[in-house]
Amino acid sequence: MGDIVTKGLMPLPGKAVKLHHLVKAPENAIESIRIREAWDADVPATVYVTPERLPDGTPCTAATVILRTRGCQWWWKSGCTFCGYFNDVRDDVTSLNLHAQWLAAKNQLNNFEGCEMVKVYTSGTFFEDEENPVDWQETVLTETAAMGKHLIVEAQAHLCNDEKIAWVAEKHPGCTVAIGLEAFDDEVLKFHCNKGFRTKTWEKAVKTLQKHGLRTKSYLLFKPPFMSEGDALHHAIKWIKDIAEHSDEISVNPMNIQKRTIVDRIFRHREYRPPWLWSLVEMIRTVHPIIHPEKQDSITRLIVHPTAAGSVRGAHNCGKCDKEVAAAIERYSVSNSLLEFEGLDCSCQKLWKTEIALDKSLPIPLGSGLDRRQDPLEKLLSP
Repeated sequence: MGDIVTKGLMPLPGKAVKLHHLVKAPENAIESIRIREAWDADVPATVYVTPERLPDGTPCTAATVILRTRGCQWWWKSGCTFCGYFNDVRDDVTSLNLHAQWLAAKNQLNNFEGCEMVKVYTSGTFFEDEENPVDWQETVLTETAAMGKHLIVEAQAHLCNDEKIAWVAEKHPGCTVAIGLEAFDDEVLKFHCNKGFRTKTWEKAVKTLQKHGLRTKSYLLFKPPFMSEGDALHHAIKWIKDIAEHSDEISVNPMNIQKRTIVDRIFRHREYRPPWLWSLVEMIRTVHPIIHPEKQDSITRLIVHPTAAGSVRGAHNCGKCDKEVAAAIERYSVSNSLLEFEGLDCSCQKLWKTEIALDKSLPIPLGSGLDRRQDPLEKLLSP
């Protein structure tokens, strides 16, 4: 009996397997490996431009470069419940590959002409040496600094150590480091997100960045898995209030369902629904006077970019008003004006308000909401 291990429905011989490893994203499954190895290691995942604001508030154009790397160090050990960036990585990416991707991105955007800001995303921590070769890190930092571009890179909180941050600050003074905090709540970080660190780790990272003159951008996740809509709205408002004074920018990321993640599994079993766009509007309206007090300087900047907004796998409403509401949220992220939401209305607001009220009054951990955009016949089929 000791030689038999239950994995899924079939008993398999071998070493005992932890439950978490049976439900996490199947990064070593044959299909997952095949997809990863099919990507061209010399071509970035995507390159595009968007309207943005510089640290001093000046409107600008930002270039976003998403590269194919080895992936996040935490993903190789365990992985977050909602992150599907492992779908875009390759195990064998070298420094030459990354330099080729960086060159391809510059060629595509004519050396970032007309862009005052450059965002470089690597599906992990930009300045983590095990994920990204040091010589390539240095190339990106020094070249963007020489071009006079404001640089934004991403990092995990526990990897923002003093020595490495000092090196980053030397190569590109004043750049922004975006940290995936996701939730300012240790229980949510551990049981809902599986982030692998605590809020104290983030607080220490912020102090280290400030010490070396770098800006802090904090990511928060709206509606982590295993959370109702009402709870998500309540927590997001609280978390923004809690971290506002310690973040130069706060970027709230509404959950979008990424392939081969734990959230994808519970979504397909109809145990999770992406957030309402109305919830994002309500969150913004509630926290706006707190982060932009009257006749005072703004405490921080709030950014909300709903990925896949209006689709069944992204934040959405009833389908009729999605485009208009999502566009208003996007505009707010640049203008920081509540006037963007003037005149927004739809009959589905009543359904949203009812769901929020039920979530706050009934002990239903996964929420009381129903599928908003699914065909009635599909609901009768097995997920």
